[in-house]
Amino acid sequence: MRADRSHESRDGHVLVLDAGSSSLHIALFAADGERVAERDASEPPGPAAAAELRNFLSEVPAPAAVGHRIVHSGPHLTGHTLIDTPVRALLADVADLAPLHVTPALHVVDAARELLPDVPHVACFDTVFHKDLPAQACTYAVPERWRAEYGLRRYGFHGLSYAWALQRTAQALGRPVDNLQVVLVHMGGGCSACAVRNGHSVDTTMGLTPLEGLVMSRRSGSLDPGALLWLQRRHGLSTDELDDTLHRHSGLLGLSGTSGDTRDLVCARAEGDAAAALALATFTLSCRRGIASMAASLDRLDALVFTGEIGEDQPEVREEICSALTVLGVRGGLLVPELEDLMREGLRRIDQAVRSVPVLVVATGETQQIAVETRRVLGVADRTR
Repeated sequence: MRADRSHESRDGHVLVLDAGSSSLHIALFAADGERVAERDASEPPGPAAAAELRNFLSEVPAPAAVGHRIVHSGPHLTGHTLIDTPVRALLADVADLAPLHVTPALHVVDAARELLPDVPHVACFDTVFHKDLPAQACTYAVPERWRAEYGLRRYGFHGLSYAWALQRTAQALGRPVDNLQVVLVHMGGGCSACAVRNGHSVDTTMGLTPLEGLVMSRRSGSLDPGALLWLQRRHGLSTDELDDTLHRHSGLLGLSGTSGDTRDLVCARAEGDAAAALALATFTLSCRRGIASMAASLDRLDALVFTGEIGEDQPEVREEICSALTVLGVRGGLLVPELEDLMREGLRRIDQAVRSVPVLVVATGETQQIAVETRRVLGVADRTR
């Protein structure tokens, strides 16, 4: 199917396709950043993506461009870029660095390019925000051969979310981005923290893959590499078993044995579930460790910023993190904004202690940022700010 191009313009609508490991969010944005339409696909990314996209496109104005969220850029792509045949091949080559995310996203890329062959498709990467990490922050302490021949290094992720949150934070504080030193924390299915100095990412908790760092919903986060060697040698676990367990059956789910959703765990803890209590305590400690380690890469802390689904709508988690970060000048006793108000306004400052570090919640803006970056790649002025 080819969408009607009769009213297309260079400043027209941007279709955003945000494919996760088991989800596909579709949104259409007008030139002024207004969200015209959106839909969560009923099926995971895969063969059904084409039908889902076809149905969506039949109900909305024809897009002038398509922006795709791609989690990992690999070593050869350092900026958001048009997708052509060589770029598509490079994306396939790095899929094993983030198999839960890149492989499903490529199914969607292929379906969209077939349905909309006459419009530009842009790959927007989560890794680009961290492309200028200083050497000491992106280098692993392994032999030079591993780093040079195998490309072993830290990339960092959640960059689209961080780019959006950083701009909103600057607006909220009334300060230019290039004069801010902040720690940003994205907490959702995947969780990470990032240190931003004067507009640039200078440290982050995720690494070569999105598995490193904080405890997550179903992912383990950082684990002693010696433990993995021991599991292989002593207990005979295969690479596939380790991969599946660390990505899908660990984190909050592995700790609680019941759920990877903090909302469920908060309720279960209140009913006396010890495993849920341990899961939440381990998770919030992991977040505090991550935040503190990121602060170590800054000269000062101008703000602590939460985003992502957990960051947005789990006040108990935010409170437990902040109330134990007094060493950084962060205090508990946070305000609890109504989620509906937060979604409408886009952000809220929630600290209320005198002389404490500002604490903000920013509504997740990955899809909006993809639209912004898509227009930027195409040389179209951003009208959303």
